[in-house]
Amino acid sequence: MKDQLLIRNATIITLDKHNRIIKGNVAINNGVITSIGNSTTDAVFDDATVIDATGLFLLPGFVQTHIHLCQTLFRGAADDLALIDWLKQRVWPMEAAHTASSIYASARLGIAELIRGGTTCALTMETVNHTDAVFRAVEESGFRATLGKCMMDQGEDVPESMIEKTDDSINESLELFNKWNGTADGRIRYCFAPRFAVSCTRELLERVAKLSKENNILVHTHASENRDEIEMVLRQTGKRNIAYLNDVGLASANVVLAHCIHLDDDEFEILRQSGTHVAHCPSSNLKLASGVARIKEMLDRGISVSLGADGAPCNNRLDMFTEMRTAALLQKINHGPQALPALTALRMATIHGARALGLDHQIGSIEPGKRADLQLLNLDQPHSTPCPDPVSTIVYAAEAVNVVSVIIDGKVVLKEGRLVTLNETEILRDAAGEFEMLDERLTKTGKPRKNTE
Repeated sequence: MKDQLLIRNATIITLDKHNRIIKGNVAINNGVITSIGNSTTDAVFDDATVIDATGLFLLPGFVQTHIHLCQTLFRGAADDLALIDWLKQRVWPMEAAHTASSIYASARLGIAELIRGGTTCALTMETVNHTDAVFRAVEESGFRATLGKCMMDQGEDVPESMIEKTDDSINESLELFNKWNGTADGRIRYCFAPRFAVSCTRELLERVAKLSKENNILVHTHASENRDEIEMVLRQTGKRNIAYLNDVGLASANVVLAHCIHLDDDEFEILRQSGTHVAHCPSSNLKLASGVARIKEMLDRGISVSLGADGAPCNNRLDMFTEMRTAALLQKINHGPQALPALTALRMATIHGARALGLDHQIGSIEPGKRADLQLLNLDQPHSTPCPDPVSTIVYAAEAVNVVSVIIDGKVVLKEGRLVTLNETEILRDAAGEFEMLDERLTKTGKPRKNTE
């Protein structure tokens, strides 16, 4: 029997090229959207599972383009620090203390939160070790992700277990690519994930660029997040971040750069001409006091910008509603109230994210022929009522609690507020237990796992 799903009587926010909002049905056959509207879908889908969406809003699942699933277990354990101190004092020691079991628990906790908040796809950078466990968590959950092991072959104050030989870093990445890329009916894809220029030799970055081009593998890295980081890159290379990445071949439409806060006009032009994508993480940038990215200027120049929450220890939540609202509000400070309107923010959270991952032909909008990655929202709640403009309400007022159901690749993964593919009680229990054991391992190394006065 075919796997058919019929969503009836929804208000459909398509986010297609015309940004249509229509009322009616969405028919899904074997994970693919076959029709939208009030045609003859009922007769064709007599045997389908039916979701009554009367009074609900249907929109594409969110696509987050910068996440660290391996860090979800570190939530609240690395607060109130600037980037470099945050990495050296807290995050790198905690990543080094991970085991396959703890990173699996961390990934499942993050995926559960993402699904509950309407995110159906993420680009995620893991740590140096145990990346197989994250792939396993994604596969089992029904989530869609492009992920890669972190690559680091140099750096100061980095735990010994996280410094790789260049050949080993490349070879392990290729092994993971060959094992996981395209699995789970295409839901899982691999990316190269060099951490940032400070953590990688020129040789590593140049080899990643060459392999990315030869094998059409996405590259996901950080750039120009913090002024101290930029000074470090200048000292090491003689160039600013974006210019240096361009030199080594990592400025292209197959590259997603997280943050890009402190850029000059020449760097803007490199991003524009090369088609390099920017992942904007406004809450993380505020919490680490890294700065406010010039997103309106990027968009005005035609630079591709999407959204991500970053990791739990530098944001503390993985919620796209927060990121949309914060992104829109921040740009208004310098550019006026009309800067980055609600519709732009919502498109950044959906179709722009899909485009950054090279998946805009499959997901990111509700159109026939695309995969069914969808979310249903109930906006009939005190904080989101009244709702004269659903797009405005979703961006400025809605929260994760508004998400009723989530569908990924045509499969229901959140049904009426209940996780279907994940056991939430088990996830919370395992996360708490693994955190305590990770804390014990950190204590033995003499590294504090939380702020002390």
